[in-house]
Amino acid sequence: MSATAVLSTKDKFIACLEASGRVASHPAAKEASAALNTLEFPTSKTERWKYTRTNKIVKTDFTVQKSTQAIDLEPYEIEGLDADTLVFVNGYYRNDLSSFKPNDNVIVAPLSEALSSQASIVQQYMGRMANHNTEIFTAINTAYAVDGGFIYVKDNTIVERPIHLINLTDGNNVLAQPRHLIVAGKSSKVDFVATYGSIGNGANLHNVVTEVWVGENAHVHLDKLQYESEDAYHIATDQVYQESNSTFTINTITVNGALVRNNLNIVVDATNCTSNLYGLYMPTDKQHVDNHTFVDHKKPHCESNELYKGIINDAATGVFNGKVFVRQDAQKTNAFQSNANILMTDDATINSKPELEIYADDVKCSHGSTTGQFDEEAVFYLRARGIGEDSARKLLTYAFVVDVLDNIENEAIRRKVDQLLEQRFNWVL
Repeated sequence: MSATAVLSTKDKFIACLEASGRVASHPAAKEASAALNTLEFPTSKTERWKYTRTNKIVKTDFTVQKSTQAIDLEPYEIEGLDADTLVFVNGYYRNDLSSFKPNDNVIVAPLSEALSSQASIVQQYMGRMANHNTEIFTAINTAYAVDGGFIYVKDNTIVERPIHLINLTDGNNVLAQPRHLIVAGKSSKVDFVATYGSIGNGANLHNVVTEVWVGENAHVHLDKLQYESEDAYHIATDQVYQESNSTFTINTITVNGALVRNNLNIVVDATNCTSNLYGLYMPTDKQHVDNHTFVDHKKPHCESNELYKGIINDAATGVFNGKVFVRQDAQKTNAFQSNANILMTDDATINSKPELEIYADDVKCSHGSTTGQFDEEAVFYLRARGIGEDSARKLLTYAFVVDVLDNIENEAIRRKVDQLLEQRFNWVL
């Protein structure tokens, strides 16, 4: 594709955003708009995107539109989860569907309001973490997001109730661009849930950016569930920054989507930090799920733990590229990374590339990747002991993923994930 053709495609893609309005002007949006003049959509020659083709996305004529219809939220809630809830439909905040209790120590608001009511905080953090100068989808979100969630947890605050960000698309060929900003103050503790669903089966795109600032001695736990329609596209960038003695944990569960790309970047910029990254992806049919993670260890005495597992069925494709970067000053770093996959059919594909780049000499780091087919001998062993073939396969598959799922601490969320697995594989758990 010629440079002129790429530019034309980019202009056409962005044209639908120009008249849609955006979050109130802020410095990061202006910078991103300028960066878009030089950025191009990735191709197969772009190393970080070599296994993920975005042609179908960038050539689709998307629209940006509000959904004002009445929505039954029950299918998208998590039964038994006592949480404060912010709901975004097509990227727009829906006050009529949201519910959160006022709290002097926690500021919860749509980003469109926070840009004026909490301007100093938003401008201090927004755009500071996510790179909108080199990543085109991040730049598009930064320049054209219409709303998102703003959560600011003050110092020394333990948030008792989880905060649930529900992100939905409603329509066909709709582009939704929520922009979430989460700031956890010094010695705070907070749990988040981010879920992504579809109303109907439209070929919609969620292009979402979430920035998370984890303050000194803070603990942030994020459970992320992606279960949009089989036709949906999803590109996500989660950008995390950790200060000293902090702990950040994320569980990313990808159940559905025609094409899903998760960019998870963590900058560990202080001592005695812990970063936990866990993921499970289950593409089927001709779906494509790509997880790209990057942990940047800048300072000594820190630890990162990463475990991703994939169950790839039919003619689906999985991608895992996880990089741990240990800088020269990051002595005494412990970094562990593992990716394991089961290919359920002969047509299933996985491209796995765990990476370590180490410039310190006093570290403990390991990485590994395994891929195999279903163990028929184990199935036979269980059947020989009176377990039916269907039950044996379900039991072995669940045993394969349980060490990822055990990192989901909230019982209601764990039950929700079990339900999603049951629907995906027709399990009875």
